[in-house]
Amino acid sequence: MKLLFVEDDQTTADYVMRGLSEEGHSVDHFASGKEALTQAMNTAYDVLIIDRMLPDLDGLSLIKSLRSAKISTPAIFLTAMSGLEDRIDGLRAGGDDYLVKPFAFGELSARVAALGRRLPMAATVDTVLKAGDLEMDLVARTVTRAGQNIDLLPREFSLLEHLLRRKGRVQTRTMLLEGVWNIHFDPQTNVVETHISRLRSKVDKPFNRDLILTVRGSGYKIDG
Repeated sequence: MKLLFVEDDQTTADYVMRGLSEEGHSVDHFASGKEALTQAMNTAYDVLIIDRMLPDLDGLSLIKSLRSAKISTPAIFLTAMSGLEDRIDGLRAGGDDYLVKPFAFGELSARVAALGRRLPMAATVDTVLKAGDLEMDLVARTVTRAGQNIDLLPREFSLLEHLLRRKGRVQTRTMLLEGVWNIHFDPQTNVVETHISRLRSKVDKPFNRDLILTVRGSGYKIDG
C-alpha cells in the first residue's frame, strides 16, 4: 500500500518506516503536520499513520482538515496520548483507529492492513498506468510507448509514475520536489527541469505527439 506517515520523533520514524518498507509498502514520511496536510491534499494514499503531538499542526487538526475537504482515507493515530478522552477525541476528529506508544510493530502492521482492507480501492490498485499510447507496468517496472520499450533510470521512472498517477492535473515544481525527491524546501537547483528534459527525450522526442506538457507559470502535466 501507499502510506503517509507523520511523526516528528526521528527514532520512531526510522523504526516504523524500516518495518513498513520491509513489508513492501511505499511510505512517505513527514515530521511537519502542515507539510503532511499539503501532501495528503494532493496525493492519494491507502492509509494515514499520524502522531497527535506535532510541532506546527497537531494530528487532530490535520485529520479534521482532511475530513472537511472530503478526503476519507483511513487514518490511525500513533501517539503517546493514552487517556480515554484522548482516544475519544481522536476518533471523533475523524480517525479510524488509535494505537498508543509504546507499541509492538506487529500490531501496527496488522492494524494498517485492516484499515487498508476497508476500502474497495485497496483490492483494485492499478498496476498499469496509461496515457495515450504510453504504458507503465508497475509490477514489471517497464515502460512502453507505441509498443516500443523505453529504458528509464529509477528517478525518471518515479517522475513519470508521479505524473501518470495525476494525469491531466498540473504538478508544480514544489509538488514534484516533494513527491519524487522527498525534498520539502527549495534547493535552488534545476533538478526538476533537468529530469523533465531527460524524460521528454525518451518519452516524447522519438514519437509524433508530446504527452508531457509545460503549463506556463504553473508546472507540468501529462495528457493522453
